[in-house]
Amino acid sequence: MHEWMSDNSNTPHIVVDASFDGVSVPTEHIKDGKIILNISDTAAHNLKLTNDFVSFRARFSGVPFDVWVPMSSVLGIYARETGQGMIFSHDSDNEESLDAPAPATASTDTRPDDIESTRARSHLRVIK
Repeated sequence: MHEWMSDNSNTPHIVVDASFDGVSVPTEHIKDGKIILNISDTAAHNLKLTNDFVSFRARFSGVPFDVWVPMSSVLGIYARETGQGMIFSHDSDNEESLDAPAPATASTDTRPDDIESTRARSHLRVIK
């Protein structure tokens, strides 16, 4: 998403739940337990996006700060210009279903339409 937004001249922002363990952000910019971070190439220096964390160095009110955010604390990503992006669900039911694979069921007749009907509904929502 970050790359796509950047390629389309949009400014990617992430919404972070600052109450998660390991989140290192300037506390004076946290509002209602959340912080919105500009992760564009011009604002986030030495940006590292991995499956486990987001880290970069940025200036907040002119003061440099090393940001470190576990990926589990990221609530969503969106483009500032359009407001379009993705919100990630963090409810315990969805986390359990991601951690534990569903039990396999034996079937002798597996057709593509059967597979589609057994898939769980996605936890992702389109934001416009």
